[in-house]
Order: sequence, then C-alpha cells, then structure tokens
Amino acid sequence: MQKNKTAWIGPIFGILLFSLAMGVLHHELAVHRLTDILYQIKAIPPTRVVLALILTLAGYGVMTVYDLLALRYLHQSLAYAKIAMAAFVGAAFSNTIGLSMLAGASVRYRLYSAWGLSALEITKLVLFCTITLWLGFLTTSGIVFVVHPLALPAPMHLPGISTRPIGFLMGLAVAVYLLAGWRVQRPLRLRDWRVDLPDRKTRMLQVGVGAADWLLAGSVLVALLPPTPGVSGMVVLVAYMLAQLAGLISQVPGGLGVFETVFMLLIGGRIPTETVLGALLVFRLTYYLLPLALSMILLAGNEIALHRPSTRRIVESYRRWSAPVVPPVLALTTFVAGAVLLFSGAMPTLEPRLFWLRSVLPLPFLELAHFVGSTIGMMLLLLARGLQRRLNGAYWASLTLLALGLTASLFKGLDVEEAFLMAVLLVALWFSRRFFYRRSSLLDQRFTPAWMAAIAMVAISALWLGFFSYKHVAYSGDLWWQFAFNAHAPRFLRASAGAAAVLLCFSIARLLRPAVHRPAQTSDAERQQVTGIVERSPVPAANLAFLADKSFLLSPHQEAFIMYAVQGRSWIAMGDPVGPETAWSELIWRFREQSDDFGGWALFYQVAPTGLPYYLDLGLTLTKLGETARVSLDGFSLAGSHRKGLRSTRNKLEKAGYRLEILSPEEAVARMDALRRISDSWLADKNSREKGFSLGRFDEGYLRRFDMAVITKDDTVVAFANLWKGADKTELSIDLMRHDPATAPNGVMDFLFIQLMQWAKDQGYAWFDLGMAPLSGLADHSLAPLWSRLGTFLAHRGGHFYNFEGLRQYKDKFGPVWEPRYLASPGGLALPLILTHLVQLISGGGKGGADR
Repeated sequence: MQKNKTAWIGPIFGILLFSLAMGVLHHELAVHRLTDILYQIKAIPPTRVVLALILTLAGYGVMTVYDLLALRYLHQSLAYAKIAMAAFVGAAFSNTIGLSMLAGASVRYRLYSAWGLSALEITKLVLFCTITLWLGFLTTSGIVFVVHPLALPAPMHLPGISTRPIGFLMGLAVAVYLLAGWRVQRPLRLRDWRVDLPDRKTRMLQVGVGAADWLLAGSVLVALLPPTPGVSGMVVLVAYMLAQLAGLISQVPGGLGVFETVFMLLIGGRIPTETVLGALLVFRLTYYLLPLALSMILLAGNEIALHRPSTRRIVESYRRWSAPVVPPVLALTTFVAGAVLLFSGAMPTLEPRLFWLRSVLPLPFLELAHFVGSTIGMMLLLLARGLQRRLNGAYWASLTLLALGLTASLFKGLDVEEAFLMAVLLVALWFSRRFFYRRSSLLDQRFTPAWMAAIAMVAISALWLGFFSYKHVAYSGDLWWQFAFNAHAPRFLRASAGAAAVLLCFSIARLLRPAVHRPAQTSDAERQQVTGIVERSPVPAANLAFLADKSFLLSPHQEAFIMYAVQGRSWIAMGDPVGPETAWSELIWRFREQSDDFGGWALFYQVAPTGLPYYLDLGLTLTKLGETARVSLDGFSLAGSHRKGLRSTRNKLEKAGYRLEILSPEEAVARMDALRRISDSWLADKNSREKGFSLGRFDEGYLRRFDMAVITKDDTVVAFANLWKGADKTELSIDLMRHDPATAPNGVMDFLFIQLMQWAKDQGYAWFDLGMAPLSGLADHSLAPLWSRLGTFLAHRGGHFYNFEGLRQYKDKFGPVWEPRYLASPGGLALPLILTHLVQLISGGGKGGADR
C-alpha cells in the first residue's frame, strides 16, 4: 500500500507543474492570438528548416555512437548498419517519451536479441547508453551554465539565483565519474550481476559524444529562431538546457508544455513571444515527431528485409516481434488520435472550409459533429489503456469510435488531415484483431497514476488551447445557447462540457463498482522464498509458480505457499499448497479469509486426495475433475505383447535417425528460436492459442528455467517438451509438449514419452506424471451427482469439442496408476459461474485444447 501511495507522487507533481506551466504560458501569450503563432510558423525561412533537418540528422547520427561505444565496452561487434538502425529507433522512441534511454529499451531488445546478443548484454548496453546520455547532459549544461550564466526570471520566484552554481554541481558530477576509474579497479557487483567499469578512454568518449549530442539538439532550435540582436546562440543554448532540465523534473513525457514555458520565460522580452512559440512547435515536429515516424517505418522494413527469401518466414517473424510491440503502439496512436480530436474541437474551423460546409451542410449537423468529435476524443483517451492491456472490448469500441470520429472530423470542418489519421489507425486496428483477445470489463481495467496524469494533461491542454483561441470572446451564460456557423466559442464550450461529462461518468462508474482485489506485486525476497520452496517440493506441478500469471500467499514461517489468481469473484488456487503439509491448514484458512475480505469465493483447482480433509473443514464442495496418470518407472518396460505398438514406434523412429536429447537451460536458450518456430506452427495447426495458469505457455523467461527434452534428426529439432523435476527425484513430468506438424513423423509424441521415461528411469526417478485426463473416472450411475452424470455424458458424447475418451486411452497404453483430482469450491448455484471463471482464466475465453 505504501508503494502504491508513493507511485502517485511523481504524476501528481507532474500535473501540478504542467498546470502551472499552462498558466504561465497563458499569461505570456495574453496579448497574442492563435493566428499570430500560425503566421510566425509560416514565416520561418525554408533554408532554416532545412538546416534544422540537417542538424537533426547529425544529432541522431551522433546517437548511433552511443551504441558503438556500448558494444565495444561489451566486446561485441556488429555491422554499423545494424547498430545505426537500433540506435536511431531506440533514440526516437526515448526522445518522444522522455529523456530516459530506457523508454527505447524494448525496441533495442527486439533488434539486438535477433542479432545474437543476450538479455544481460542488452541490459548492460541500455544502461551504458543511459549513462552516456546523462554525462552529455551534465557536461553540456555545466559548461554553458558556467561560461554564460543566465539569471533565472522573476516568474520562477528565485530572485538573485543564476545558472552558474547549477553548472558547477553538474561539472563536479562528471568529474567524479571520470576520476572513479582511477579509484575503483574492481568490477562492481549487484547481487548476481557483475558490472565492469569502462576504461579511461571509453569514459572520455562517453562525455564527448554525449555533449555533442546535446549541442546538436540545442542547435536545431537555434537554427529555427530568427537572428536577434543581443540573443546569441549561447544564450539560446543556455535557455534550452535549463528548459530541458525543468522538463525532466516535471516527469511530463518529453517535458511537453513545461519545456516550452520555461524556454519562453528565459528568452522572454528578447524575441517576440509568438515567434518563440512558433519555432518551438516546428522544433517539436522536426526533432521528435519526424524521427519517431521514420523509426516506425524502419522497424517494420527491417523485419521484411531480414526475411526476404521466404514469405512464410516473413509472416512468422512478424508474429514473433509484433506481439509485444503492436498493442502498445496502437494504444499510443489511439491516445494521440483522441488528443487530436480534443485539440481540434478547441480550435476554430478554417474559414474557407467553413464557407464550403455552410453551402452543403445544415447547421445542426455541424453542431452535432463538433460535439461528438470531442466526446469521442475523450473516450479514445480512456480506451487507449484497454488497448494496451489487449482487451477485446476496448478493441471493438475503438474501431467503432474511430469510424465515428472520422465522420465527425469531415462534418465539423472538413478536417481531412484528422480523417486521414483516423482512417489509417482504423485500418491498422482492423488487421490487428488477433492481438486483442483478453475478455475483461473496461471498468475493471487499472489506470496507473502515469496514465491518469497523461489524460489529465491532455484535458488541461485542450481547455487551455480553447480559451487561448477565444480569449477575445466575452464569456457569459448566453454563450452556451448560441448556434451559428461562426459561433466557434460556444461550440468549444459545449464540446468541452461533453468531454468532461464522459470523463465524469466513467469516473463515477469506476468508483461505484465493487471493490476488486489487486494482488500486491511479488517482492524479490518473496520470489526467492517461492523459488526455494519449489526446488524442495517433490511435486513437479509446483513449477507452475514460475508462470507470471499468479500471486502468492506465503505461510507465516515462509515454508509453504499458495499460488493463485483472481477471476471475477473467484479466488482460484492452483493445486494444493506447495510445501510441507504441516503448514497447509493455517495457510488454507488464511487464503479463505483473504478472499472473504473482498467478497470472493475461495476455490482450489486440481487438488489431490491427500488434502481433501482440509477443504472439507472449510465447508467447500468437492467436484471430481478427472484423473491424472502416473507411471511407476521401477517396473516400466516395453516387453510383452501389450507394449508391441510402443516397441514398433520406437524401433521405427530410431532406425529413421530420430533420437532424444536433454538440453540444459543454457543449451535450450541457444535453440530458443527453433523451438519458438515449432511452437508457433503447432498452435497454428491446432487453431489454438497460448493458455496459462494450469498450463505453461511459450514464454522465454519461463522456459529458460528448465531442462528441455528434444527429438532431433540430423541435428534438427522436430519436437520438444520442458521438464518439471520433483525434488529428490521423486517424480518427473513435462509441461509444454509440442511438435512441428510439417516435419515431425507420426508417433513422435509416443517416441518422446518412451525415450523420456527410459531416461528418467536411468536417472533414478520413481514416477513419471503424464498429466490429467479431464472427466475421466466419473461415476456413471443414476444416483450419482449431477456433475458426474453430466461429465460422463460429455466424455462419451463430447468428442466433437474435445477427445476426452481418446486422451484417456492414449495415456492408458503406458500402464499408469490413475489418481483422482478434484475442484474444492462453494457448491450450489455458484458452481456454474465458478467453472466459467476457470475456463476464462485458463483459456482466455478462446478455443483450443490443452497441451497435455
């Protein structure tokens, strides 16, 4: 809870500072109109715009040296074309979002991991580039603040203070870093990480390259401002660096609004205010937005260029890299589209377009389109968060609203530029349907403090833009009811009220919804405790704790835990508690009490007969789910007539050159791309998608923990399964088991099981767990419970949906011991809804059978 409270400090501070900046900006522009600023933008000579573009290109070129130095520090080498592309794209994303290089880390990871760098190496590279960026900022600011100190303006309420003391402090920080190499000779250690300090030459290059980057960035703004007596390039550069520092402190993305306000205060009185603001707007476009657009094109083009020989490989590659990239990008562009609609609704329509509309469109259509456009803009700001979380409802709502927003843009002022943006985003969303699969209420989505701050800043900006655009209007109550083609200000007021009403209704709906459990993020210490308990557990399924879709409830003495997830009102524990049975009773009761505090239902999924008395003590109802197949390896053999088919399969595939290999986690990571291709092909062939909670999924962070069993021929993998090992070699099991439908022979899964069981037997394991057969072993009797009779009917007659009986027969040929598994849950009318929650949690609401 304390962590959640402190998370609000930065965003709230940013909103307050942003609001203050808007107020100061409004005061500075009190005697100017929007047309004045637009005129100043048009008045910038093309030669200066071209010079600004050249300087921008040079600045981003210098940024590529960041990555060159980082790779040299890591003793890695890549072609400069690859380095330049990764550096440019990463820098473009980072600059747009903020000063931190970490914002482009995910893009760098996508590119560098495809070129052979490990996750640890990429992390070190990003950290190196971040330090270089800050060294450059501190060096440039320190020099210009000391050489040409600038008195802070009166509106900052810091009389008598100049930039010189700040410059000395910044220079001191750089000197400490440069001198650190002489004092610190040994590598720094952070837990399991070892960080080698750069050598003396590299540190000097970091400072020089970083300073050149910031000097070029400031020169872009110098180029866009007109020559003015008494305002040298150094003065502009000092103001630029100080404004960037203020933008950083504000925590506003890219320092938007804060940077502009501080810069205008520092230059105020020397250059006309409208001229400065016009240059700042062009600077934003030149140095931030154009590189961002180009980087997105390069990112897509790179994937196509890397896989030109095969269309199928292009599609597969796109699926791999696009899954983590496309939803956030579409969320960002949807947020931008909403902001554009709000800003457009706050500005007057261009007179030539309004004249044409007046001749073809009735006034009510224009008024309605203007009102609807702004309300849709606010809705898109809210829906962008749902798109980031891949919600199905947010996807369809965004499609509908973008289509309406496109129409409103044309009807309210022939805003073809807006309509084009909506159309492009609409098409991009339409072809990205598969990324938005999560079924959840839009009111249940969690808005982080940063998201709320971003929405608030856009709303504040739109209001400021509207009042600035119509500052010459005398506001009164009658203004709300004025309807005319030239009544721009009344339309702005009504549209703003509509947008505010949308935000208010959404906020009230969220406040009135029932309290929802928000599991606290697992700390590093708790994660270490969970890892240790899993490693000591004889139950292989305890490894499900390493999936990132669970929360944990640890026993008071940290020797056992329950892993669980919350779906609707259902608090679903995966299996029995993990750890010694002596800790189970208290832990199970604590879980029940915690769920009851939030009005939830406590239930335990796939529990074994051992723990049934504990669940009966809680008053839960037991529902048999099926039976799990466990093979005793002590007596496992392929001898005898009943194993003739298995012997034939093994002999046939061995003669064909197929063999089993057990890869260590490090060896499996080296083949992860090949395994991913097999997994993607398997999913496509089954017309399925990844699941979770009770089943593993192809996630590299999860799979890199386990040994991997692979079936190969001529060193080519055709099938694989990750191994779950019970402590003391009590039991071995597998989780993800997949094969390549195009290359794997018939019987490859039988072959995998046979060879793996023989390997486990040789290693000294006692049991092999084949997994559960759902609806197996249920009582088929007229007096049996309704669920048992329904389950038996589905097992016999439900082959169209899932081959229940076939799965039982398949596992039965290995001669297993069948053990029942139960669902312990509230009974009665709650059971159907609980089962629905289970299906949603495990399958995400989509179709597709289990992996096992």
